[in-house]
Amino acid sequence: MKHRIIVLGAGYTGAIAAGRLARRLHGDDVAITLVNAEPDFVERVRMHQLAVGQDLRPRHFGEMFAGTGVELKLAKVTGVDVDRRTVAVSDTTGGTEELAYDTLVYALGSSWNTQGVPGTAEHAHEIAGRPGALRLRERLAGLGAGQTVVVVGGGLTGLEAATEIAEARPDLDVALAARGALGDWLSPKGRGHVRRVCDGLGITVHEHTAVTAVGTDRVTTADGTDIPATVTVWTTGFAVHPIARDTALEVTGTGRIIVDGTMRSVSHPDVYAVGDAAMAMGPADKPLRMSCATGTPTAWQAADAIAARLTGTKLPNTPLRYFNQCISLGRREGLIQYVTADDRSVRAALTGRPAALYKELICKGAAWSVANPTIGLPTRRRRIARGRITGEGAAVEASA
Repeated sequence: MKHRIIVLGAGYTGAIAAGRLARRLHGDDVAITLVNAEPDFVERVRMHQLAVGQDLRPRHFGEMFAGTGVELKLAKVTGVDVDRRTVAVSDTTGGTEELAYDTLVYALGSSWNTQGVPGTAEHAHEIAGRPGALRLRERLAGLGAGQTVVVVGGGLTGLEAATEIAEARPDLDVALAARGALGDWLSPKGRGHVRRVCDGLGITVHEHTAVTAVGTDRVTTADGTDIPATVTVWTTGFAVHPIARDTALEVTGTGRIIVDGTMRSVSHPDVYAVGDAAMAMGPADKPLRMSCATGTPTAWQAADAIAARLTGTKLPNTPLRYFNQCISLGRREGLIQYVTADDRSVRAALTGRPAALYKELICKGAAWSVANPTIGLPTRRRRIARGRITGEGAAVEASA
């Protein structure tokens, strides 16, 4: 009997983890199943581009994982029983099925977070995923000159959305509402560049502005001010998929799975969590933020740790750290903010066209790593150690 590994979710983290496991482990010993509701990969970091009418290259999982040994299961995850080690899924026809696993990789990611602000769910648009980006795309296409778009949220997603919309539709009146100062986490050079780009694109910036309600044609701020908004785009943060919260896994108050340095659940050792779903600690004992920059290294870490435990080889000990924050500011401008290992901005920053090209290279590299899941790693697939095929007992954590 093969050791059954199920990976839930085929975003950046899930797809990378599945491919890396297929590269590390011998196909005669493992059965790797990747469960995802959609048949193709979504470049989530480009949703602001999709929203303004740009077409993205299709990447079908069937082609990407052909010949890798990874089985693609097109289905929606409806539940996880970590005590029975089963996953409940429903397929596109409405049929239900229960999948058994020996090792589970939870990579269901996150969606937009309304934060309970009245009117947001009913009236605001989001770009946390493809359906929302496509709805916003259709709405923006129907706007006439002079109509208003308000982007709520001054973080990375908000900056990218506001600048992309303003560049693509200079005929619209675009505004950005930020709870703090514009780019207040960036270096002085970074903040100055963001402000110059926003000014050049004609974006009205409302700083120190908390939006407390969203209506059909306006947003209302904490001081009672109404800001006209034909379209509101909500980018204030993300909420993780709710399934983990309904399991026996140890999770945070927001539903993120608490993991150790190898991305292994602290309560259920046969479960690993990666990407936005995981509450992992980085340098200076700070939680890693939800981002692609976090997700990919956690997928590497989890896959390598699973392979090491199953094969009885040395566990990986690669520190999870940050190097920079890559921000697109439309297609012609960008900002690469260099940071410390624990994600604090330093003085150095790359700006302008070179930064835009750098960001594009990063995005293409991330997509390439997903589309080529078994390229770039050592070709040796290790055999699973005796007693690990069906997951009995604790795996060996060998020294070098």
